[in-house]
Amino acid sequence: MGLVISAIRTLSSLYSICLIGRVFLEMLLGPYHSVVVFLRAITEPVLAPIRRWLPTARLGGMGWDLSPMVALILLWLLERVLLLVLTSLV
Repeated sequence: MGLVISAIRTLSSLYSICLIGRVFLEMLLGPYHSVVVFLRAITEPVLAPIRRWLPTARLGGMGWDLSPMVALILLWLLERVLLLVLTSLV
């Protein structure tokens, strides 16, 4: 059971890093850099449905995409629920 818990934590951490990395690297490297294209390919399937559900925030005349933050919160909640369920089975 410890291996499953460790795998869930590792995968959650890696995906969180990908989500955060996508946001910052897209600003620093631009949208066409190969790393950004890769990060977009693995994070867009999660972010696209959130974007359809969540309106774009308008702050200071700019549109802010809040979907990565929502995805991180949902990912962390999912991780906590899975870990609670798995630890209660032991």
